[in-house]
Amino acid sequence: MITFPTIELDAVPAVTAEQMREVDRLMIEDLQIDLPRMMENAGASLATLAIHAFGPRSVCVLAGPGGNGGGGLTAARHLANRGVEVTVVPSDDEARFAPVPRQQLDILRRMDLDLVGEPSPADLVIDALIGYSLHGPPRGRAAELILWANTTGDPVLSLDVPSGLDATTGEATEPCVHATGTMTLAMPKTGVRSAPDYVGRLYLADISVPPLVFARIGITVPPVFARSPIVELTR
Repeated sequence: MITFPTIELDAVPAVTAEQMREVDRLMIEDLQIDLPRMMENAGASLATLAIHAFGPRSVCVLAGPGGNGGGGLTAARHLANRGVEVTVVPSDDEARFAPVPRQQLDILRRMDLDLVGEPSPADLVIDALIGYSLHGPPRGRAAELILWANTTGDPVLSLDVPSGLDATTGEATEPCVHATGTMTLAMPKTGVRSAPDYVGRLYLADISVPPLVFARIGITVPPVFARSPIVELTR
């Protein structure tokens, strides 16, 4: 296994869900760094972290219909390209996927990856069901998949925030993923900092947000990714 550079969590600023939405808006509208580019960075980093921190031969990806799910679907492609046996479980019908995640789903279908209705045990489960856009407790199929992830006994790697965790407050809804590790994006979310029992080991990945974007919302960020595009945040 490869270890990643470590940084003290308290040395890195955190953002609320509202601030992260503004970061995304500035990236897309002002810098023209669009969602597909950010999603590709997130998914590639998630696959790299999965391989080097967990060493799985098989991965089950639980993917929601939004941007978080799109990152998980992108990771599924990168994992498959590296020889990992990947199974993907979408939480919704394809018609309910947002346009960019739906494109990622179509890519996986064209690659003949296993898109299945029911999850199965694997060396690693990737939780990409719900990101920082959580509104109320997960329901329906997403809730069922969260409960499965919590009872399967396999390690779980969450993308950005464990599904069911409020990204701003750190409040865990019912149900909420109990992750072995979480790879949060750009900057840690305030809720992720305050919920270690749900987050597990915390990693931070670069999705190409320039410091000037954070400066525009009044946040000064240190050169977090000077040594690596993925770092581990320690308490």
